[in-house]
Amino acid sequence: MANYNAELHTYHNDSPLDRSLIPEPIFDENPALVDLYWFAWQLAWNHVVEKQGVPQSPYIDEGFDPDTIWIWDTCFMLHFCKYAPTIFPGIESLANFYQPLHDGVASTLKIHHLDNPPLFAWSEYEYARYTGDLTHLKHILEAGYLQKHYHFFRTARRGQEYPCGGRPLAIEHEMMGYRWNGVSSGMDNTPRGHDVDQLDNYGDIFWLDALAQQALAALSIERIAQLVGANDIAAEYYSYYEQDKRLLNEFYWDREDGFYYDISTNAPYVFQKVKTPASYWPMLAEVCDSAQARALQRKAADPKWFGGNAPWPSVAPSEPYYQPKGMYWRGSIWLPTAYMATKALVQYGYLETAAANAEKLLVQMLNTYRQYTPHTIWEAYNPEYPMPCTGKDNEYIVRPDFCGWSALGPISMFIENVLGFYDVDAFTRTIKWHKHHQSRHGIRNLRLGELTVSIIAKGKHVEIQTSNPFILQVNGQTFAIDPAVPSTMLLNLENDIPT
Repeated sequence: MANYNAELHTYHNDSPLDRSLIPEPIFDENPALVDLYWFAWQLAWNHVVEKQGVPQSPYIDEGFDPDTIWIWDTCFMLHFCKYAPTIFPGIESLANFYQPLHDGVASTLKIHHLDNPPLFAWSEYEYARYTGDLTHLKHILEAGYLQKHYHFFRTARRGQEYPCGGRPLAIEHEMMGYRWNGVSSGMDNTPRGHDVDQLDNYGDIFWLDALAQQALAALSIERIAQLVGANDIAAEYYSYYEQDKRLLNEFYWDREDGFYYDISTNAPYVFQKVKTPASYWPMLAEVCDSAQARALQRKAADPKWFGGNAPWPSVAPSEPYYQPKGMYWRGSIWLPTAYMATKALVQYGYLETAAANAEKLLVQMLNTYRQYTPHTIWEAYNPEYPMPCTGKDNEYIVRPDFCGWSALGPISMFIENVLGFYDVDAFTRTIKWHKHHQSRHGIRNLRLGELTVSIIAKGKHVEIQTSNPFILQVNGQTFAIDPAVPSTMLLNLENDIPT
């Protein structure tokens, strides 16, 4: 299917991309974002590859190394593959992690960091809400992959090695949380921890994101188990979720700053105050109360934290560690953490902040695409100017053609936050739409389980096409859309923007 060019770090897929199997966005306010959307899909299609000797082929590759795969890259890529599941092997690609790690199956691929963020359960659950595939959820729960991975993280010991892994483990669980390092956390040279000049950055801290991601995994397993009727598993993992949630709020939440921080590994567990988007993982895991969520939302809108013209820098600009050229995880904008934090805001109903930041981020990507050569999508972005960021030496430029998880911006954030179709649930046949544009905009061929839906609006006027009934919620108004009733296919909303 594809050939790999090791020098350019790109794949060349021999099959044409079938756009008819992908949602088609409309956005008259800025049609260039539609062009960027299709360019991202094409780059991602070039990273669908076949390889011998692996549990699952073809699979979606991150575009970094032809013989290595990364857990959190692949898990995040599922969040755009969900829009075209019939041609992009998103969920299928997880077999290349599950089977070598948890079944001992041989593979010609190495998993670079077995203790990358444990996002399998979250990505499985979110993906299934678009496809409605209960059969797959039942299979992975019966195989125990998600449960095994939750406990793999809890029982791992630093320095352990596995035949399928590329490096020894850095993760280690203790009563108060998880020791980790920057590289395994995915935030490579983050200044979190004491040894800020060391690449591996072990730091004498408990990492808040490891604990929050485990809480998110437990919550997602609980919800998957509820969907398939596995009530015992649901109860067990909800109890794990409650334990992780209690720890996060009791020890990692700084009431004075209104922010989650890492903590020292010794009592009295002092906050290690470095401001990064990692602190939004607890919000995504739904451990916040309303006051905590409001505090995090304010920081998402504040240019001294994570707002501004180029939102979601990997270190807040007010930090002494912040690097204006990016320096990889010292200030660069990374699409996975931007997407995660945006989803966290949406989870608590902060749709306007999520949309505003998403649109500014996409404009940053678009301006970089237009103004910087080569004209492409990059591994990460400069936090101040329309250009890619620098790498760990603060000189070289990061990788081009990185779709890869950078497609999350032009595809997922465009659909979910700019166009506003922020929640799709195939199990309840419901689409939730934050409609906040007056110009002609919408989407054709959006998947809702086995259905495909088209929703096009201009002002208060909305035209809908569907072959079967579904529920559409628009800015607080709920409509039962039934193709047998023509009046439901043509809506005149009370309000064309949120009140």
